[in-house]
Amino acid sequence: MEKIVQAAGRNTLGDFAPDFAHFNDDVLFGENWNNRDIDHKTRCIITVVALMSSGVTDSSLKYHLENAKKAGVTKAEIAEIITHVAFYVGWPKGWAVFYMAKEVWAEEEAPTDAKAAHAAQMVFPIGAPNDAFAQYFIGQSYLAPVSTDQVGIFNVTFEPGCRNNWHVHHADQGGGQILVCVAGRGYYQEWGKEAVELNPGDCVNIPVGVKHWHGAAPDSWFSHLAVEVPGENTSNEWLEPVDDDQYGVLK
Repeated sequence: MEKIVQAAGRNTLGDFAPDFAHFNDDVLFGENWNNRDIDHKTRCIITVVALMSSGVTDSSLKYHLENAKKAGVTKAEIAEIITHVAFYVGWPKGWAVFYMAKEVWAEEEAPTDAKAAHAAQMVFPIGAPNDAFAQYFIGQSYLAPVSTDQVGIFNVTFEPGCRNNWHVHHADQGGGQILVCVAGRGYYQEWGKEAVELNPGDCVNIPVGVKHWHGAAPDSWFSHLAVEVPGENTSNEWLEPVDDDQYGVLK
């Protein structure tokens, strides 16, 4: 454990209250906090408990909560500490400290599973399992309507390794599709051409009559907006799956 050095007292009160600044920086932190009879993590916990017991919920408590986190106190541990102490010093104090602790340990509340982490990267919802078109996909896909008026726009999400079959968009006039990539990493391929890697911000214009497929990279979730270009007598022709040999060369 490195020696704790504090200068907040002198920086804030050095001219106004030099004695207080000295006691804060040199005695409280310089000597007491550097004492090794109690390990640093335990000292951080004791300090949080003392401040909570006194009803102190200002920036000093946040500072010591952050200290506790840096010392290795986990979200589960701080939650149990606050809960235990609240029984003895008052439930309202527990609530007050929990609000601040949630801010300090906020990133540990971030989604940990891959699907939720992918969803957190974009503003559009993942939506429901794309069961109506499942027969045309290898792997699980999800569909979330963004707009069904004027122009159809759907957020399509693919789990890693998921891709749709080769297919063709038809129309007597107009038609086709536009893909706007919003999260993750995927691929688009036209028949007879090399697959193109897709990343957030990429846009693909798909004319009518072009045989193609699109989907996720083998190791990444992927989402794109599928924009249906208006046309006359539009339809999709679903063809054979993208086989494992074709897809397996992609990384």
